[in-house]
Amino acid sequence: MNRIVSSAVLIAALVGIGGALAAWKAGTIDGANAAAAGHPEPAEAVTAAIAQQRQHRQSVGAIGTVLALRSVTLRNELAGTVRHVNLKPGEIVEAGAVLVALDVAVEQADLRAQQAQLALAATTLARLERLQEVNATSAIEVDKARAERDVAAAQIARTQAVIDRKTIRVPFRARVGLSDLHPGQYLNEGTALTTLQSVDDSLHVDFTVPQAVAAGLKPGDRVDVFADAGADAAPLAAKVAALDARVDPATRNSTVRARIDVPRQARQSAPAPGSSVRVSVSVGAPATAVAVPATALRKGPGGDHVFVLAADKDNRTRAQLRAVRVGATLADEVLIVRGLAAGEQVATSGSFKLRDAALVAVAEGQTAQSQIRSVQPVSGS
Repeated sequence: MNRIVSSAVLIAALVGIGGALAAWKAGTIDGANAAAAGHPEPAEAVTAAIAQQRQHRQSVGAIGTVLALRSVTLRNELAGTVRHVNLKPGEIVEAGAVLVALDVAVEQADLRAQQAQLALAATTLARLERLQEVNATSAIEVDKARAERDVAAAQIARTQAVIDRKTIRVPFRARVGLSDLHPGQYLNEGTALTTLQSVDDSLHVDFTVPQAVAAGLKPGDRVDVFADAGADAAPLAAKVAALDARVDPATRNSTVRARIDVPRQARQSAPAPGSSVRVSVSVGAPATAVAVPATALRKGPGGDHVFVLAADKDNRTRAQLRAVRVGATLADEVLIVRGLAAGEQVATSGSFKLRDAALVAVAEGQTAQSQIRSVQPVSGS
């Protein structure tokens, strides 16, 4: 009996202690709720932008190689010893200027001998023609003398051609490349002397694109060439000059040649022949998209999203997480092709702090119109 009474007393004590603890906890929670109700909900400070509707055209990127309109590797046609060199790397030389002269002492001696033979043959022919007038010589002797004169003239022409071929001149106005040539140096036939890149108002850019893209191009279409690697580099306007007649069977790509017009005042900053450039080729018809600053786009486990700023029932601005589909990225802007309408306000700087339904405070004077470069249709498309 004593055990039963002791157990009942213990149980009653425990129940009493539990009830007291529960009452104390409930009082604490009520006090915290009352204290929280007296403080306003915190707001996250962000900047904002208005989504703008734009016409955009998809583009394909390629790597191109800059080429001069005329480019040659200068070589000597005949073997010989260098007598004169006028190769200054980087210098612009005019057409016809002498760059390299080989020794022609032997040829000039032969030329003088042949000129003497020609004079003798001409004198002999004149005498025989006078004798023929009085029937003092035969016609065959006159014909033989005339042939000897013509042979002597042809030998002079041949020797003069050899001398000219040993004098290497500029075929067109060009910039001289590097050279390692010195007077007294012996050159075998076909030795590379230097390279010449023509100096013109235009440059060529060769690049390859998939055959489906090449099928939509034609001479005169515009492409954009970027000589600077920077993301905000200004493009150089170029036009398609020609397309290769065949598709590479290994890559299924086609080579396209574009032409860049370079104003005279911009030649110093123009890309050098052989340099690499980026080429952007517009394809397809223009499509409508919504442009927002790149800082508005967030990435998460659920994919790309933005925070749309809208007023709640109490007219307070709150963030709404909105899943979007992203299109092209242009400079510091992104195109949203689905999930966002033009005119909606999105959070930009500071959007990383937001969550769905978070209270937002837009910084004073920071709501801006989203700006993006419109991609114009390719010429002739």
